[in-house]
Amino acid sequence: MNIVVCVKYVPDATADRQFESDNTVDRVGVDGLLSELDEYAVEQALQLKEKAGDDTVVTALCVGPEKGVDAVRKALQMGADKGVHVVDDAIAGSDAAATSLVLAKAIEKAGAEGKVDLVVCGMASTDGVMGILPAMLAERLDLPQVTLASVIETQGDQVRVKRDGDTATEVIGATMPLVLSVTDQSGEARYPSFKGIMAAKKKPLETWSLGDLGVDAGQVGLGAAWTAVEDTTARPPRTAGEIVKDEDGSGASALADFLASKKFI
Repeated sequence: MNIVVCVKYVPDATADRQFESDNTVDRVGVDGLLSELDEYAVEQALQLKEKAGDDTVVTALCVGPEKGVDAVRKALQMGADKGVHVVDDAIAGSDAAATSLVLAKAIEKAGAEGKVDLVVCGMASTDGVMGILPAMLAERLDLPQVTLASVIETQGDQVRVKRDGDTATEVIGATMPLVLSVTDQSGEARYPSFKGIMAAKKKPLETWSLGDLGVDAGQVGLGAAWTAVEDTTARPPRTAGEIVKDEDGSGASALADFLASKKFI
């Protein structure tokens, strides 16, 4: 079985995130890492490999800046067999539509020597939090999609998933090849072992450009995006809090008045 798992390099949520002069997110001058939600996708791909046998190949695919290779390396350390990093200056500023185009072309190229049976994605990225890319990817690849899976079961080329909603749980069946997205309830992602970290250094990791995929630069980037951020405003600095003192036994009333003035009660 041939599995491609899409991973994204995102700014660290604990870091001081900034914007570029064109109002796109700075992905170069800040610390980044593999999106936490994509770790669940890697985990599920690896579990499927362990069930299917050693003839299954898991490829980690990332579209992103030069530092994006770190996301691929993390997936390799977790247990993916090989990695692909698509990097090109023209990709900067791409929206979900353009990103899905590049990913689809990369998946088609990755499966050139044999069909891709399963494309696995996280439920959303931790920076954009759109959650629409798996559906766009399925449309471009002309594949069925099964999204937001919390439990995945396979039998041959048959896939059965549980999808938890607000009021009910759905059970959906599908036949590979297909695009699958998983939630953060699908199972805790494994932590790379020392053995896995060392083994990752010897695993194949290819770097592709738009030219390698046959994608015109005019189809991607900020200029081709359907939406754009016109302006950004830095978060205002934190102001000092207000202290309610209880010097004469009226502290409780003063606190209640303060909470009421802020419409907390």
